[in-house]
Amino acid sequence: MIAKIQKFFSEVFVELKKVSWSTRKELIDATWIVILSSVFLEIFISATDLALSKILQVIIG
Repeated sequence: MIAKIQKFFSEVFVELKKVSWSTRKELIDATWIVILSSVFLEIFISATDLALSKILQVIIG
């Protein structure tokens, strides 16, 4: 059982050496894209919700 676990982890390390890791700059750029996209999506959803609620208030009266 222990031999299988050791073999598994050795294979994992071999595969991790094949991975193409992002550079620090790429990681920071991607993080900013995610943050800005989230903020814009939140603004869009909030504005849409506000507009629809105002329209419903006018319709319901």
